[in-house]
Amino acid sequence: MKKNLKKIAFLAIVAVTIAACKKNQETASPEPQETVKNADKVLQHIKNLGFPESSIVYNGNEYIVEEDIIFPKNMEIPVNNSAPKTEQYYTGSIVNATKKLNIRIFVDASMTSMSSEINSAIAQWNAVPNSTLRFSIVTTAPYDILIKDENLGNGVCGQGQFPSGGSAGALVKINKSYIAGNSFAQRARTICHEFGHCISFRHTNWAAIGESSATNVPGVTGTDALSLMNGGQCGSGATVLSQKDKDATAVLY
Repeated sequence: MKKNLKKIAFLAIVAVTIAACKKNQETASPEPQETVKNADKVLQHIKNLGFPESSIVYNGNEYIVEEDIIFPKNMEIPVNNSAPKTEQYYTGSIVNATKKLNIRIFVDASMTSMSSEINSAIAQWNAVPNSTLRFSIVTTAPYDILIKDENLGNGVCGQGQFPSGGSAGALVKINKSYIAGNSFAQRARTICHEFGHCISFRHTNWAAIGESSATNVPGVTGTDALSLMNGGQCGSGATVLSQKDKDATAVLY
C-alpha cells in the first residue's frame, strides 16, 4: 500500500510538471513594450489623418482603413503629424527629394502573371507632366515597394501603405483572384490606385466615403468624379489619371 501511494504521488508530480510546461509553451509571448507604444502612436496618427475610429480595422501587425490603406504598427510616424487637420487630399508626408527619382518596385512571384498591368500602372505615374516622380521595376533587393498577391476577401481589390520616413509605402497587396475577371484596364487601375497611396495620395472622394478630414494638395482641391484615386470604385472607377490627379502629382513631386 505504501509503495502504491508513493507511486501515485510521483505520477501526480510528473503530471503537474508536464501540465505546467505545456501551459508555458502554449502561452504566446506578449508584444514588446516598445511595439505596443508605437502601435498606440500609429493609431493616433491614423486618427490625425482624418480617419474615423469606426473605419480602423485591427489586423495583426497592421491597421487597415477604408479597406485598402495599410498602416504597419511599427511604422515611423511623420513628425509633422501632431494634431488633427481640417479643410486640408494627401497625408502631408511624401517621398523625399532623392527617393522620388527612382522608386524601386519588386514584383513577387505571385504577381508576375500581372506584369503587364503593373507596367501599365507604372507608365501612368511616370508620364505625369512636370513631375520628377519615377517608378522602376527591380529584380533583386534593395527595393522600396513590394507588390504581392494576397487574398483580401470579397469586395477588396487591393491595399497599399502610405509613405513613412521619406520612403514610399513599402507594400502593395493585390487580391489577384478577385480582380482576375475585371478588364485589363480595371486591373491596371487597381494597381495604379494602390501605388498612389504609396506616394501619399488619399481618396479624392474622402468626404463622400466618411473620412472626417483630409489635407488638400495646395492649389488642387475639390471633388473629381474622374479621379483614379477615388475610393470604393473597384472594377468600375476611372482607369487613367485625371487632369487633377496629374496636377496634384506635379505639385507634390
